[in-house]
Amino acid sequence: MRKFILPLLASAAIAVALPALADDAKPLAGQSITVLMPSPQGPTIAADFEAETGIHVDLQTLSWDDIRPKLVTALIAGTAPADVTEFDWSWTGQFSAADWYMPLNDVIDKETVDDIGVAKIFTVNGQLLGVPYTNDFRVMLINKKHFSDAGVTEMPKTLDALVAAAKKIKEKGVSKYPIGLPLSATEGASTSWYLLTKAFGGELFDKDFKPLFLTPDSAGYKALAFELMLMKDGLVDPASTTLKDSQINEGMFTQGITSIMISGEPGRLGAMNDPKQSKVAGQAEAILVATASGQTRTFGLPEALAIPKVSQNKEAAIAFVKWFTSKEFQKKNFVNGFLPTRTSALSELNAAGGLHSGDTLVAQSKTVEPLFPQGTPPWYPQFSSAVNTAINSAAKGEMSVDQAVQSIADATKQAMAQ
Repeated sequence: MRKFILPLLASAAIAVALPALADDAKPLAGQSITVLMPSPQGPTIAADFEAETGIHVDLQTLSWDDIRPKLVTALIAGTAPADVTEFDWSWTGQFSAADWYMPLNDVIDKETVDDIGVAKIFTVNGQLLGVPYTNDFRVMLINKKHFSDAGVTEMPKTLDALVAAAKKIKEKGVSKYPIGLPLSATEGASTSWYLLTKAFGGELFDKDFKPLFLTPDSAGYKALAFELMLMKDGLVDPASTTLKDSQINEGMFTQGITSIMISGEPGRLGAMNDPKQSKVAGQAEAILVATASGQTRTFGLPEALAIPKVSQNKEAAIAFVKWFTSKEFQKKNFVNGFLPTRTSALSELNAAGGLHSGDTLVAQSKTVEPLFPQGTPPWYPQFSSAVNTAINSAAKGEMSVDQAVQSIADATKQAMAQ
């Protein structure tokens, strides 16, 4: 990845000019920055970046759960937790409202923003606050052998067809509970409902954050009713009310127990098709998200890099963000488990045969929408908690759909007032 290769210079007279040449090639050489990201990261990031730019990187990593508290504590105190930091999609509203991060519109070119479609998730009031470096959007995952064994030959494009396929798989005895759907009071239950709300053709809120899921004809209401119908029809394991999405992915789908993951994570396909980690190696496949209309939709949950306004090394920090989100590095970083955010990088990896279900992932990536078109609100954590708590109660039969959606709306109103 080195862009500049200095020739070996034998002449002492020419060697005297070498430092000036190096400065021109690497104008920020000698500077140092700190970078804070979730663990694990690739082992050669700091060395590779320094070799190319001359900028030293102190790469610090923490567990995912520890990153946000560290950022908030430092930024409230007016100090920089690092020159470049992790910036999750769900923090956009809070961090934007707090005015902690510098806008990147003037330093990130339009071509990059256009290539990284999910960049709009980090754009608030026209200000780009983070550049996405790892992609996470929802697809549906299927066990293609289960489909074949049940005689299902056409991949479902509509929710009705998806249910019909699941019922056939169950009737043929291929899987007792063919659909994997987390219904515990955890984030996985929330994100599954969000996806189904999109699949039924709607949004969670209007432009003023007025709930759009309260009436029986609304997409959010239909999505929750759909989930309960799947349970009633015996297509979802009742134990799902106690399981996280990771447990259903790893304990059920990769063990060949379930046939369909409603809210599938494309980043898991590699492990699911690895015989050392999965009993369904060679059988796991992504399909486009099935919807009520048959026109696929999805939403993104990407992670970005951002620069705190209080950083003292902004130029070098910008250089790192550009380098880390470049097409070349994204293709290289893919081997470390990071799905590229650039459509061009995804397409090139797919053309080289490097992506499981590559054609589907490239196609789905072009349909990624923000969960909140007006920007992720500061009260998202309270909203998500209210969502998965209500879903869990409804799945246990403790609430009706009407009561569940009303409880979500009430909790949202209270969070917005705080």
